[in-house]
Amino acid sequence: MQEQEGILNVPHRSFIKHNKTNLMKTQLKLTIASLMLFLFLMPIAQASKPVKIATIGASPSINKNQSPEVLVEQMISFWQGQLNQVLKSKLDLIVLPEVCDVPVGLNSSEQRTYLETRKNRLSDFFAKIARENNCYIAFGSLHEADRGLRNSVILLDRTGKIAGTYHKNFPTISEMEQGVIPGDQTPVFQCDFGTVGMAICFDLNYDELRVKYSKLQPDIIIFSSLYHGGLMQNQWAYSNRSYFVSAIGTVQLPSEVINPMGEIIASSTNYFNYTLATINLDYKLAHLDYNWEKLRKLKTKYGDGVSIHDPGKVGSVLITSEDKAISAQQMVKEFDIELLDTYFDRSRAFRKKQMLLP
Repeated sequence: MQEQEGILNVPHRSFIKHNKTNLMKTQLKLTIASLMLFLFLMPIAQASKPVKIATIGASPSINKNQSPEVLVEQMISFWQGQLNQVLKSKLDLIVLPEVCDVPVGLNSSEQRTYLETRKNRLSDFFAKIARENNCYIAFGSLHEADRGLRNSVILLDRTGKIAGTYHKNFPTISEMEQGVIPGDQTPVFQCDFGTVGMAICFDLNYDELRVKYSKLQPDIIIFSSLYHGGLMQNQWAYSNRSYFVSAIGTVQLPSEVINPMGEIIASSTNYFNYTLATINLDYKLAHLDYNWEKLRKLKTKYGDGVSIHDPGKVGSVLITSEDKAISAQQMVKEFDIELLDTYFDRSRAFRKKQMLLP
């Protein structure tokens, strides 16, 4: 009996080796299965990326003949009322206008007094809204800096923390005379839905800034402003291959959402000073040259799983994946569709060779 117990308690070496081999095989199978699951889920995470956006155009015009403390309280009340128009929707991003944390109509002295009283109370208010509604908020802010004032857009994440700050690169002369310091950076910020770049008002006039962003190609460019910019908004969207979301602090002017083809897809009106839009950030731009048949095959295979939008006149199309299982990048790769900028670069290179011919 003792011998039998010994056999049970001390397995034979061949038995141990056999078990180890089986264990290693099982672990290998689990590793392969985990890898296959990761590779399967990875395109799902990348494909069909809808983002719900609200933009509000409003000017906090308040009777300035009150104490700075009352002005701050009225500013918070004003923006609570404005935000209430859109907060019923489950939003990913809210965009607000330039210097929206300062009342309109203050002179330099009154502005300084107001800023000293306000401190971070408006940004704390916006942070609370972002946290309670689980959304990003981008708002224009005038605030004290080390050497003077900054005109900035502050991006808050879903927890109310600062995800990034952009300083206006090209303040107007009058702004700089009043102490506003120009920025010199074009940061692109990573959000959980994609990448975001920013511009403010007078910035829109400067091609050197636009060209910097064209190299970075953020998914969305946020434009907080007090003026509209007209066709330059469309140009910025198309040349940067980005969605463009403007919030204009002049109620008479529309706040808009523009797609990467430069087309307005949502706008505030003379009746409503806000607009909502759901955009899909899983997109690619392609020229029609050399792609006609490939695009037909792409649409034939994926049907409603892909949108191929032709705005007309520009010779390029916007390819958007509507399929949660495959990304636009995978689609264009599958059919060897040449992307817009790749085609332009190939044309440049071909031209260069032709110029060298005798």
